[in-house]
Amino acid sequence: MSTYTVEDPRKVTTRRLIEMKAKGEKIAMLTAYDYSMAKLVDEAGMDAILVGDSAANVMAGYPTTLPMTLDQMIYHAQCVVRGVKRALVVCDMPFGTYQGNSIEALNSAIRIMKESGAEAVKMEGGAEIIESIERILCAGIPVMGHLGLTPQSINKFGSYNVRARNEAEAQKLIEDAKLLEQVGSFAIVLEKIPAALATKVSESVSIPTIGIGAGNGCDGQVLVMQDMLGINKGFSPRFLRRYADLGTIVEDAVGNYIKDVKSTDFPNESEQY
Repeated sequence: MSTYTVEDPRKVTTRRLIEMKAKGEKIAMLTAYDYSMAKLVDEAGMDAILVGDSAANVMAGYPTTLPMTLDQMIYHAQCVVRGVKRALVVCDMPFGTYQGNSIEALNSAIRIMKESGAEAVKMEGGAEIIESIERILCAGIPVMGHLGLTPQSINKFGSYNVRARNEAEAQKLIEDAKLLEQVGSFAIVLEKIPAALATKVSESVSIPTIGIGAGNGCDGQVLVMQDMLGINKGFSPRFLRRYADLGTIVEDAVGNYIKDVKSTDFPNESEQY
């Protein structure tokens, strides 16, 4: 059992996250993609777990999130859900499953909910995809929005630089956030935008904002697990805090295993039948 405790051990729901914002309680969110890690994250007391399409990067080795398919996202979400008891599990809708057709978007969201057991979906964009969001919400499926740097649009942006630095883009982001709240989204991820803007957005909506590279004025924070645990050593943006150096630990452990096998030190007499 984990030595970490939470004040409220009840199952986290979308409503609970909204209540947490109202009470000024910060929301902790982290990505997970498999059963074993999701179980550890949940037992540590995480409020929400995102089954992110960042699996394309950290699990499959792709340079962008674009190659992830709906079947792959459902598989990862299935694995995570089996390991979680308390945290709210949110699954990313992958690129191409919701942007062009609201009927296809609804069918994609239904598949995620029915086949994986996830409790909500996350979608990138504002006014451009509002028809898809509304249709999914009308089916009773909770939606978490995602504004700012939207990695599925990387080819449009051309870089992973901070978004909404200029006044026009910042104003559109604020309007999109209010629109997402208006139609019924339960939360919004704000990625890589100026901290002052993220604070302004957070204060202008009643639903929680979850920041990544958006400062401490958001109602919660999210990081990619492999980044914050030091497994992914090649990614070091300003907003990332590494809480462990598991990359080095794993390399050392594997190296010692190889050495012991080749020297016949492993297995020894006590490690055999």
